Amino acid sequence: MDWRTGFILGLLVAFLFGSLARSNLFRKRSPRPNKLISPHKSAKNVMTNAVELRLSMGPSIVALGGGTGLSSLLSGLKCFTRNITAVVTVTDEGGSSGRLTQEWGVLPPGDIRNCVVALAENDNALSQILDFRFDKGDLQGHSLGNLILLAVTEMSGDFRLGVEKINNLLAIRGRVLPVTTESVCLYGRLVTGKIIKGELQISKHGSAIEEVWLEPEDAKPLKDISRAIEGADLIVLGPGSLFTSVLPNLLIGDLAKKLRESPVPKVYVSNLMTQPGETDGFDILTHVKWVERCLGQHLDYALVNTGSFSEEVLANYSEQGADALFIDKDQIRILESGGCKVIQGVFARISEESLVRHDGQSVSEVLMKICRERNEG
Repeated sequence: MDWRTGFILGLLVAFLFGSLARSNLFRKRSPRPNKLISPHKSAKNVMTNAVELRLSMGPSIVALGGGTGLSSLLSGLKCFTRNITAVVTVTDEGGSSGRLTQEWGVLPPGDIRNCVVALAENDNALSQILDFRFDKGDLQGHSLGNLILLAVTEMSGDFRLGVEKINNLLAIRGRVLPVTTESVCLYGRLVTGKIIKGELQISKHGSAIEEVWLEPEDAKPLKDISRAIEGADLIVLGPGSLFTSVLPNLLIGDLAKKLRESPVPKVYVSNLMTQPGETDGFDILTHVKWVERCLGQHLDYALVNTGSFSEEVLANYSEQGADALFIDKDQIRILESGGCKVIQGVFARISEESLVRHDGQSVSEVLMKICRERNEG
C-alpha cells in the first residue's frame, strides 16, 4: 500500500471517529432545569431500561464459527441475551481479508467485522457503513469496516486490543473475539495422501479430505475465551462452512479440551446447503461426524432445518453445485443412538438477494428453550 492509499485511509478513519466523537453518542447531556419530561419519552426510557435488564439477565452463550452463518445466528441471539461471546476463526484467505493479511500481516478482519455488525444495536444502518466496499483505486475490493479494524489494530499495536476497542466503540450486545491471535494456517490430507495448504485449497477438495489440522499445532486460544466457556450456559457450534469456519476453531487443542471439559450442552446448527467444492455429496450425518471427530466428543444436540425451498431457489443453487441439506430417519437414528438429540424446525429464510440464510430468530428460540430446560432440570 503506497503513501496515497495510507493517507486516504487515515482521512477515512479520522473522519469516522471524529464524527462519532462529535455525535450525541458521546456527549454528556447537561440537565435542563424547569423542563418537564414528556410522558411519551419517560415511557420509552422505562421500556428501554426493561429491555436492557431482560437482556442482561439472559443466558451466557458461547458461539463458535465464522462467515455469514455465525453472523446470522448472532443477529437473532442478541434479541434474547447480551451475554454472548462470539469466537471467530482466523484462517480466512480470500478477498479483502486475505489481501490485508498479506500486505499488513494482520489477522483476517472480515468475519469479525460481520459478527460485530450482527451484534450491534442498529445493525442495518451500521452494516451499510462498515460493509461499504471501494470499487476503484488501490482500495478497490476493500470494505470500510476491514480498513477501520486494521487502523485500530495498528493504533493499539495488537489485534485483540483492536477488536476489543471496536466492541466497546460500537457498544455491541456481547463480545466478538478471534479464536487466537497467532497466525495459523489450515492444512489437509487427501485420501490420496497429498497434503494441501490454506483455506482456499481446503474449500476446493472437501469431499476428498481425510484429515485436517492447523499449523502451528500448539496455537493457543485467547484466555478470555476459556473464561467465557467456564461461565457458559450453552455452547453453539456453527452454522458456517464446515472445513473453513467451524472446524478450525476445534483444531486448536487447548480450546477443544476446554469444550470437552465443559458440562453444558453443545449444540451444532446444521448448514442449510452443501457448499460447492467443500462439502459436495455430504449429508448432515457427515457434517456432524466431522464436528464430533475434531471436538473429540459427541454433541448433545443437532438443529436441522425442515423448511422447504421454492423450485426457483433450488434451481439457482443447483446451477452453482449446491444442494439442500435435509435429514432422514436413518441419520436421526444413528445420531441419537450416539447421544445427539436431533431437533427439527423451520430454521431457514430467503434474503432479499434470494440467498438461503439461517433464521437467527427461530434458531435462537430453540437455543433459549434448551437453556430453560437445562435450568429447570
